[in-house]
Amino acid sequence: PHLHSLLHHPPPNLTPAKPSIPSPYKSPPGQSQHHQSPLASESPASKEFQSRKPSLVPISVPPALGRFPKSTAKALKSKILLIKRMKFIIDNKIPFIKGRLEPLGETIYAAPAEITPASVKDADALIVRTRTICGPGLLQGSSAKLIATATIGTDHIDLEWCRNNGIAVANAAGCNAPGVAQYVWASLLENGFDTSRHTLGVVGYGNIGTIVADWGRKLGARVIICDPPRKKSGLTDEEYLPLETILCEADAVTLHTPLTRSGDDATFHLIGERQLAMMKPGSILVNAARGPVADNRAWAAHLKANNAKAIIDVWENEPEISTPLLELASVATPHIAGYSLEGKQRATRMALEAIEKHFGVKIDTSGLEGTYTPPAEISGPSQITSSYNPAADTALLRANPQNFEKLRSDYNYRPEPSFL
Repeated sequence: PHLHSLLHHPPPNLTPAKPSIPSPYKSPPGQSQHHQSPLASESPASKEFQSRKPSLVPISVPPALGRFPKSTAKALKSKILLIKRMKFIIDNKIPFIKGRLEPLGETIYAAPAEITPASVKDADALIVRTRTICGPGLLQGSSAKLIATATIGTDHIDLEWCRNNGIAVANAAGCNAPGVAQYVWASLLENGFDTSRHTLGVVGYGNIGTIVADWGRKLGARVIICDPPRKKSGLTDEEYLPLETILCEADAVTLHTPLTRSGDDATFHLIGERQLAMMKPGSILVNAARGPVADNRAWAAHLKANNAKAIIDVWENEPEISTPLLELASVATPHIAGYSLEGKQRATRMALEAIEKHFGVKIDTSGLEGTYTPPAEISGPSQITSSYNPAADTALLRANPQNFEKLRSDYNYRPEPSFL
């Protein structure tokens, strides 16, 4: 439509003497700029598309082009022949995204099981969640240049392989951090954590851990931190304590680490039988990070033999979760800790912004939640407990553990606390 308007209504200031080549990619008057063509920007990525012969889409040039001076018409014709409609493969459970990428090209919404080597072969970008494993098995031979995951974690993506094969990766770091903090604090407060006399241990002081700690301190709790990589880097913003100290001193310990399987600070089974034995009687362990950070079998055995509580949102071997752990946990939910309305909007916005940055295009992100701003104060626990109670989600999972994926995918996104 934009090109048709341009060709049939050429700008009045074009003259044969001083031809000025108008861009066929600008939006007509009254139409928002998010409908620009992907070639509107002169970014390196958009230049690459102009040079990729398999991506060129030849189209017929209307007779109206004859209204332009010859030099202008020739330049326009060469530009028209290089128009590239991009192709996006999008996880169909990512909300708030439909209609935003369609102006740029072909958009295919697919379930994770439908995102296959054949479907991504000629894609320019993938927008996925944790259920899509991105590596050579999926992407070998694909034309994809970007994977934007609408999640904080990237352990479903083979980062090294992607880097070696020219595929950029962008995640939505911190998108759901306030939602996870809401989940953690609502669960703790509903299970007897007293901010006036109890200590919270936070293991992992990244986007989520910092918010959990900040809210705890604003609620009046003592908060202690463990983050070996930050301590090794020389950061002094906190007194970073050893994990053993956290486990021995805290009345509740909450895990907010990535999942890593190698290196000095690997987090796979960071919490196992030995670590659980260090915890205080009656203490609470929360896992809203990644399932394998805690050994689920050891955790279930610990709960059965000791006076302890578990709050678990992420599990080993999802969706085939541990039945003993499900039965013994005080709070057990289907990986929905970060499923707040605002968190999902942030994730979508950040994925779209990654596409904008990589390909040099403009996308309409209006109506999506902006960057998190910490609250100046939290007047009391009721501001959090009134916003969410995990009991209903726990009851649903206990009654229907076989529906783990459905409960997760059909989840009714909750609003974050009103103080945000």
